[in-house]
Amino acid sequence: MRNINVALGSRSYPIYIANGLINDLGTYLSEMPLGKEVLLVTDTNVGPLYGQKVADVLLRAGFQVAVAQVPAGESTKTLDQAARLYDMAFDHGLDRTCPVVALGGGVVGDLAGFVAATYMRGVPFVQVPTTLLAQVDSSVGGKVAVNHPRGKNIIGAFYQPRAVFIDVDTLTTLSLRELKAGLAEVIKYGVIWDKEFFAWLEENITRVLNREADALGYVIETCCKIKAAVVEQDETEQGRRAILNYGHTVGHAIEALSGYGTYLHGEAVAIGMVMAARMAVSQGLFNLADCQRIENLIRAIGLPTDMPEGINPHEVLASIYHDKKVIMNKLVFVLPKEIGHVGIFKDVHEKDVLHVLQQKRKANPS
Repeated sequence: MRNINVALGSRSYPIYIANGLINDLGTYLSEMPLGKEVLLVTDTNVGPLYGQKVADVLLRAGFQVAVAQVPAGESTKTLDQAARLYDMAFDHGLDRTCPVVALGGGVVGDLAGFVAATYMRGVPFVQVPTTLLAQVDSSVGGKVAVNHPRGKNIIGAFYQPRAVFIDVDTLTTLSLRELKAGLAEVIKYGVIWDKEFFAWLEENITRVLNREADALGYVIETCCKIKAAVVEQDETEQGRRAILNYGHTVGHAIEALSGYGTYLHGEAVAIGMVMAARMAVSQGLFNLADCQRIENLIRAIGLPTDMPEGINPHEVLASIYHDKKVIMNKLVFVLPKEIGHVGIFKDVHEKDVLHVLQQKRKANPS
């Protein structure tokens, strides 16, 4: 068992990391000051694998469980789906003490967290992430949101969970494509914070792709510690927390323009990280050798590194202007200065963005 505390005063919470952890979920929740009615939110991928198992664990601990299964995929993060979950919460009798439990990947966590943050102006929220991306990134830090047709995560809040329970065993049923997508966020943490971790990934990426338990455990723990440290410094993204957006500015635009589904989040972020690294090189902020290290590691995983065919760079630029990170109509990018250290640049010129976006492209991932 690995335990990490996210220190946010009255909003502090633990992250538990272990194999087989969902078997003990009922015990942990029964020791917390929670009401007995639970809304368990999962999706059509994770529900058939773990939904009934988690529901049974909670039932044996004395909870009454309503299971809400939403369609898998980014297109589920909508106000319509949130409204459906509000109805289920009403029907099941959830009051302000009763938890919403998110069982799934980043989409489920974002949607369930948004519902928890807004139902009765806030009810307890518990994260049980089952994808690598959710375990290393989206389940920690309190970002909850749904999408708008004109931008990703535009409608949302910062709302911290009461606890995060990471069962490493759930990664055994994760598709290889989803595992690789999660590794994009893992690489991000090496670039923005920890050059030694980045070097470790270069040496051990095959072990991670082979799902060796000790390697996965080390990756998850390291990323959660970094995320916790960043969030503790800047809970609501007033400054330092923005470094977590490395690769996400272009990545979110690719997701929106491709219809929230062609590219997984991590695949789009992988492209965005390469674009940001190339942009930093073109502006003399970052050396070419380290840029190539980032690209080589992303390619070694099997993630895309170039802008997809069929997406116009000018449309990407227009989409970026709708991003929540744009300030006073000025483009904001997180750009690397060296591996392990990035800067937040708040007035990036359009021509510099287009120069990089218009470089060599490759086809969409299969």
